[in-house]
Amino acid sequence: MSTLENLVDIPSTPQFQELLSKDLKRISLIYFWTSWAEPCVQMNQVVEGLAKAYPTLLALRAKEQADISDSFDINSVPTCLVIQGHALLARIEGGDAAQLKEAITKHLESNSSSTTSHPPSPPSSETEEQLEARMRDIMHQSAVVLFMKGEPNAPRCGFSRSAVALLREKDVTFTHFDILSDENVRQGLKRLNDWPTFPQFIVQGEFVGGLDVVKEMKDSGEFEAVFSA
Repeated sequence: MSTLENLVDIPSTPQFQELLSKDLKRISLIYFWTSWAEPCVQMNQVVEGLAKAYPTLLALRAKEQADISDSFDINSVPTCLVIQGHALLARIEGGDAAQLKEAITKHLESNSSSTTSHPPSPPSSETEEQLEARMRDIMHQSAVVLFMKGEPNAPRCGFSRSAVALLREKDVTFTHFDILSDENVRQGLKRLNDWPTFPQFIVQGEFVGGLDVVKEMKDSGEFEAVFSA
């Protein structure tokens, strides 16, 4: 067991989402591994070394986490994903330690540069009331609205990809809103719906939950009743 605060073994999907959502600007490494794959032995040491060398890096170890693996289309181990918030920056499959180190160094330096070199954006002239009205208009633009990262045909995170696949599997007609295109909406929805992560599912203008909640609805048989309302 590592004593490094920035090297975390993922216990479950909700905790994983919570960890990523604490700081959406932080560079994170998600390391998918298993004890029976020989290449993982070396990569275990590489990942721990990176966490030790870069205290600002959040290194998350996902051992045999099926739901998380499925959401990122993980087909083999070891696989490493470099992300910022939930946006995928790099994907390294196999035990390519040099490529992983290069990706981590590149994105950490880029993130540090963008944080220190540019002044903060001026506050939006949009009032809280105006923002809420605009968000509610978007939530009512169709019977089912998916607030996601990216576009349905080009999702920008594994969770959004899974959300689109679920709706299409159930033949649900929906519209979407790319929250990466509007930071005000992205942050405002977290407050409005009291939900810290994306994607978010809206039915008839009302927030029904995130991906895990809707998956549970599907498994329990509630999905059709809620999404055909």
